[in-house]
Amino acid sequence: MKDYIRHQRGRMFESNFFEFFSKVHPAAPFVLWIPIVIYVSASNLLDHTSSPAEFAAMFPMGFLTWQVLEYFIHKKVFHLGDGPGKTVLLFTGASAHRFHHKYPDDDTRLVMPLAVSIGLASAIWGGAWLLHRPDLTIPWWAGLVSGYLWYDFTHWSTHNREPLTQWGRNLRAHHLMHHFGDPDANFGISHRWIDRVLGSLKKSSAAGK
Repeated sequence: MKDYIRHQRGRMFESNFFEFFSKVHPAAPFVLWIPIVIYVSASNLLDHTSSPAEFAAMFPMGFLTWQVLEYFIHKKVFHLGDGPGKTVLLFTGASAHRFHHKYPDDDTRLVMPLAVSIGLASAIWGGAWLLHRPDLTIPWWAGLVSGYLWYDFTHWSTHNREPLTQWGRNLRAHHLMHHFGDPDANFGISHRWIDRVLGSLKKSSAAGK
């Protein structure tokens, strides 16, 4: 018996208040974060906090850091099972992700809610600030947030648009295999390389269909 419902939106909360704030327009993360990343990056370079070489080195490092976080948050938090000792934050994230698996075509819940992304980005910014190396941590943070935006875009795209390239078709098949084939495989969403490295990659020629 299938444990998912296709081509429908679902209701997550009985409360209209919580139901409203559980949804997010797919453009919202980009409207919020792209100007912030541009401002932070430009200010960082114009006031010479970072040299162009430092920025060029740390920005892609931040992008890759997000891809690692994406994999482990998806695997270790979003797929956390019910049980005693789970914090409210972890339980809520896992519950929301189970809802996404039940209603994979609900286009109102395909990108991360702003409250979550703002909280996570702020916490990471605060931790990086404690290192007192803004020349390295600011471009790293900008790259990390850019990696997060790429994740949101690819996740929305795999569920809502036909891929235009073979790479896109492969990535779509990779993610849909996770939904409809094996939820214990293919935890990367914006990438496949970590699944390949850590042995959680599973391929299916039919998944993309």
